[in-house]
Amino acid sequence: MKGTSAGRGRRIVLWRHGQTAWNLERRFQGSTDIELTATGQEQARRAARLLAALGPDTIVASDLSRAAATAGELAALTGLDVAHDAALRETYAGAWQGLTHEEIIERYGEQYAAWKRGEPVRRGGGELETEVADRAAPVVLDHAAKLPDDGTLVIVSHGGTIRTTIGRLLGLEAHHWEGLGGLSNCCWSVLGEGARGWRLLEHNAGTLPEPVLGDDA
Repeated sequence: MKGTSAGRGRRIVLWRHGQTAWNLERRFQGSTDIELTATGQEQARRAARLLAALGPDTIVASDLSRAAATAGELAALTGLDVAHDAALRETYAGAWQGLTHEEIIERYGEQYAAWKRGEPVRRGGGELETEVADRAAPVVLDHAAKLPDDGTLVIVSHGGTIRTTIGRLLGLEAHHWEGLGGLSNCCWSVLGEGARGWRLLEHNAGTLPEPVLGDDA
């Protein structure tokens, strides 16, 4: 997928939500609605100050509370409204949701290994990564298409959804998406519009290096 009218200088910032208790526990959240911790809220405030300096034109967030609260910090600084879209939710992972990393490996070891090899896997009986991209990427492109020249769109979402969306927008085959690496809490990636479509300008950027905890969460 490529943006229309290439060369207009538009940017897409894909911002992962702040820390939650389940992130700290390495517990798979998926589409479960888990709120930010106090640390996560502070992460969002700190990151929002940097992202506000980019002069965003539009903010669109997942409707799950951890993403909505993160987006709210940027909205408070910029005066922009936040549009919420369920299509930007994290991957639904069925039986995996609520389990720790260790529990997933213990109970679903073969499924986990196949996923890490880049095979199409319905983790816990849930969505394929390509299905996540199918629902999320069109929302991102639709809002990007409405930007003015040199405009900036901020998408506030989740680690797995952001990675699959970046992969789709860059035109990468699905088995290569894992190679993009995870996003730390409240870090972001930036896509810029070039003559041949979208390209990755920054990945997992933030104020300070942070560990990647519960990326698909």
